[in-house]
Amino acid sequence: MSKKRTTYSAEFKSRLVLELLENEKKIAEIASKNNITPKNLQNWKKIFLDNAVIAMEPAKAVKAVKAVKKYKQELIAVQEENE
Repeated sequence: MSKKRTTYSAEFKSRLVLELLENEKKIAEIASKNNITPKNLQNWKKIFLDNAVIAMEPAKAVKAVKAVKKYKQELIAVQEENE
């Protein structure tokens, strides 16, 4: 029987990363307490820090999302033309 993959909310991940960044506890402690692997916590920390710029420049993030939506619409239109 296969094990169902657990999904975690963005709020949960952010809370744990912030706890880690406070430097009061080690990765292993936080991971153990929350029943996750230390590697998950390391990955979430990397993603969090890589995307910290978005929090400081939300207009840039909105612009990027709009560009992606526009690209998707254009792609759908091209696919419909080819059918």
